[in-house]
Amino acid sequence: MTAPDPALIARFAAIVGNRHAITDPQAQEPYLVEMRDLYRGRTPVVLRPGSVAEVGAIVRLARETKTAIVPQGGNTGLVGGQIPNHGEVILSLTRLDRIREIDPVSNTVTCEAGVTLQRVREAAAGVDRLYPLSLPSEGTCTVGGTLSTNAGGTAALAYGIARNQAVGIEVVLADGRVLDNLNKLKKDNTGYDLKNLFIGAEGTLGVITAAVLRLLPRPRSVETAFVGLASPQAALDLLGIAADRTAGGVTSFELMARLGIDGVLEHAPGTRDPLAQVHPWYVLIELSSQARTGLRATIEDILAQGLERGIIADAAIAESLDQAKAFWRIRELFGEVQRHMGGSIKHDISVPVAAVPAFIAEADTAVTAFMPGARPLPFGHVGDGNIHYNVSQPRDMAKADFLARWQEVNAVVFAVVRRHGGSISAEHGIGVMKRDLLPDVKDPVALDLMRTLKRTLDPDNILNPGKVL
Repeated sequence: MTAPDPALIARFAAIVGNRHAITDPQAQEPYLVEMRDLYRGRTPVVLRPGSVAEVGAIVRLARETKTAIVPQGGNTGLVGGQIPNHGEVILSLTRLDRIREIDPVSNTVTCEAGVTLQRVREAAAGVDRLYPLSLPSEGTCTVGGTLSTNAGGTAALAYGIARNQAVGIEVVLADGRVLDNLNKLKKDNTGYDLKNLFIGAEGTLGVITAAVLRLLPRPRSVETAFVGLASPQAALDLLGIAADRTAGGVTSFELMARLGIDGVLEHAPGTRDPLAQVHPWYVLIELSSQARTGLRATIEDILAQGLERGIIADAAIAESLDQAKAFWRIRELFGEVQRHMGGSIKHDISVPVAAVPAFIAEADTAVTAFMPGARPLPFGHVGDGNIHYNVSQPRDMAKADFLARWQEVNAVVFAVVRRHGGSISAEHGIGVMKRDLLPDVKDPVALDLMRTLKRTLDPDNILNPGKVL
């Protein structure tokens, strides 16, 4: 790849205007460091195009000059895919922030890649609709980023992941051409479904510049409960009761270990324990319905069955929107408070839902045998089999020494994942963090097809090189 000289940087800057070509190191800093501070990059220039035409011009010049580009959205990615590790040019999409159309009859919203998830959800609410993708980082993460990483979130159990929300897509290809696939059609059998080549590709095959996203009717009633129980198996049993009772009305079902609750209570001012007694495990369950009445009785019935069968020990149903928000705040703070609990080695894995209890038990045993004193902290979306299996450092170990064994702990955890037919990346992507692990877990034929697609769509390897593959 070409290292851009001042003359080439000036040519790139001329496309977006000097005001939107950032070369000052201090001003570049927010684009170069990701939220966990695991990856720090460098770049000669951050380009902030304001139109699809400008994105196309940048990519054409990059191909002409063999200049590598890293597309970036809100910089909330967790695997380093958005960081220029080798001095690449950053292509920030945050100025592409128009909501082009909202169509409540067709149940779609067409928006550009730089629109934040929060704005999409607010726009949908403004026409009495729901955009179902929900992430704690919604105020910062962008439509382009969520699609490029195929993000999941707390509502994937009911509504699916980012891929399931995309109806159409607009992409700038590696030669600068624009693929305009922004249709709003539920049915379109005119050849290959090209949009799914780019969703989840982390910017390695093309630059997503806009998308048509599906909307849903807004729920008329929502009930939220915080439940204490003895084990992940009890949580799974409760999920079975809830699923049978609601026929698809369980919109979130989040599992939390007590260690995480303790961390939130210690490090997050204003939080309090939702239940009177301490329990080894907790579930945050949310039900939604189009009916305006009856849902309260449903959640009470689910919890009553759980108590009667000895599945749950205690539960609290939110009596107000503020209390529901307080319950959710505890869950959403799990990632943040771990920074205050010492070193944390993180895993974003998935296994079949039925295997979640066995996976957690086996992984806990394997990790603590490998590193006595290590503190497993599993939590996450048990309803769709996605567990954030994090490991906090032993209390008597230095943080640096603990984090230096990241790959060794990975190997222990991923061996258990493979035994259960799981995935080492459920919703965070591959980036650079898991790139070198991919050949060990991916079918060789699938990996070969991925490399063939990369060579075909980006023969000069200018789009996010070194990520995923």
